[in-house]
Amino acid sequence: MSTLQIGVLFGVVTFIALFSGMPIAFAVGGVALTFMLIYMPAETVGLVAETLYSELDNFVLLTIPLFVLMGAAIGKSRAGGDLYASLNRWMGRIPGGLGVANVMACSVFAAMCGSSPATCSAIGSSGIPEMRKRGYSPALAAGIIAAGGTLGILIPPSLTLILYGVVTEQSIGKLFMAGVGPGLLLTALFAVWVVIRFRQEKARVLAGDESGATREILREEGFTWREKFETLPRLAPFIGVIVIIMVALYGGWATPSEVAGIGAFFSLLMVIVIYKCWRWPDLKAILGGTVRESTMVMMIIATSFLYTYVMSYLHITQEVAQWLVALPLGKWGFFVAANILLVVLGFFLPPVAIILMVTPIILPALKAHGIDLVWFGVIMTILMEMGLIHPPVGLNLFVINSIAPDIKLRDIIWGTMPFIGLMVFAIFLLAVFPEIAMWLPQNVK
Repeated sequence: MSTLQIGVLFGVVTFIALFSGMPIAFAVGGVALTFMLIYMPAETVGLVAETLYSELDNFVLLTIPLFVLMGAAIGKSRAGGDLYASLNRWMGRIPGGLGVANVMACSVFAAMCGSSPATCSAIGSSGIPEMRKRGYSPALAAGIIAAGGTLGILIPPSLTLILYGVVTEQSIGKLFMAGVGPGLLLTALFAVWVVIRFRQEKARVLAGDESGATREILREEGFTWREKFETLPRLAPFIGVIVIIMVALYGGWATPSEVAGIGAFFSLLMVIVIYKCWRWPDLKAILGGTVRESTMVMMIIATSFLYTYVMSYLHITQEVAQWLVALPLGKWGFFVAANILLVVLGFFLPPVAIILMVTPIILPALKAHGIDLVWFGVIMTILMEMGLIHPPVGLNLFVINSIAPDIKLRDIIWGTMPFIGLMVFAIFLLAVFPEIAMWLPQNVK
C-alpha cells in the first residue's frame, strides 16, 4: 500500500476507535499498536515500553498531577462556594451583577485549577440555582457557567498549554504568560455580554413577555459596604495563592514545575487549615480525584506519543506536512484553514486528543509559514475552548446538564452560542493585535 492509502486507513480506523466509546488512551494506543504489528518490523513492538517511558520521563509533565491536585483541593471542598458568594456581593449593584460575578468566579477559579469541567462543576453547582432564583433564563444561566468554565484551559495554569508546550517544545512559562491577556479579554467580553443580555431579558419581563415562563422580575441584589468587606477574609486565601503563583512564575523565581508544586502545597494547606478538610474522607476525595484524573491524562499522553511515533515511522506525518506546506494558501490562508480544521475536530474530539494528535502534523507547516508558535498556542487553546461548549461532544454541556438536569440540553446549547461568537471575535482581535497575547512573554524575563 502507498503512504497515502495507509494514512487514510490510519485516520479512518482512529475515528472508528474513538467513536466506539473506548477510552481515548486505549483507542489511540490500540490503533498505534495494530499498525505497528501490520506495517512495521516485529522488533519495533519491543520498543513500545521504552517509547512510552521515555516520553513520560519529562520533568515538565510533573506540572500536570500537581496542578490537578491544586484544582481538586479547591473543587472538592467548600472553597468554590465561598469564592462565588464573595464575588457575588461585590458585583451585586452592576446590572446583571450576579451573572458577572459567576463569570469572575469562573475566571478566578480557573486561574487556580486549570480544569474546565472542575470550574463548571464547582461554580455552577452554586451559581446556576442562584441565577435561576433571580429570574435569569435557563439558557443564559447555563451559558454563563459553561462558557465561563472554558477559561480554565486558557488562564494559567493551563493543562492544555502545558501539553501544547511539550509537543511543540515551547517554553511553558512563555505560554502561560501569553494566556493572561487573552484570558482577561475573554473574561471582559463574557461579562459585557452578560450585562447586555440581562438588560434584554429584564426589558422583556417588564414588558409582560415572559416567553411562557413564570418568574420574578429580574433584579439586582444590593449589599452594604459592611457586607462586602465581610467577605474579604474568605477571598484573601484565594488572592494569596494566586499572588504567590503569579509572583513565583512571572518574577522568574521558579519554573512552571516548581510553581505547580507551590500552588498545590498552598491550596492543600488552605483547605486543610481554613476549610477543615483534614479528615480522611475529605483527603481521600481530593487525593483520589487527583490520581484518577492525572492517570487518565498521563495515559493519553503516553499513547498519543506512541501514535505520533507510528505516524512518523510510516511517513504519514511527513507526507501530510509536505502537502500542507505546498498548498497555495499563504500565511493567513493557512491560518484560517487550520482554524477550520481544529473547529471541525472539536466537534468530535476532546482538547487533549486534538493537541497531542494534530499538532505534530501541522507543526512543520506553522513553522514554514512563519507563524509564532507561542501565539498560535493561545489561538489553538481558544479553539479548544469552543470545542468544550459546542455539540456534539462539548464536555461542558454535559457537565452543566448533570448539575442542572432540569435545564434542557437544547437550552444549554442555545445559551452557549453567543459565547462561541465572542470567542471567534477574540481570535480576530488576536490576529489583528497579537500584542494582546505576546506583550507579556516578550517583555517579562
